[in-house]
Amino acid sequence: MRVTVDDDLCRGHGVCAAVCPSVFVITDGGYAEATADGIPPDLEASVREAVDGCPEHAIHIKEENHVN
Repeated sequence: MRVTVDDDLCRGHGVCAAVCPSVFVITDGGYAEATADGIPPDLEASVREAVDGCPEHAIHIKEENHVN
């Protein structure tokens, strides 16, 4: 799983950083940023909660398909 924040939609409410501070931070500019390149399985539920809680719907998840 990967997660991105759409800079054009984010208004810096900070819900994501409050819910999952291991993945999201609020930058000096006042907007959210995803700091993790790939999301570890133990944080996926928190990331999904942050996505669901974003009032601007600015956070997007990309599911990764693993082929063995």
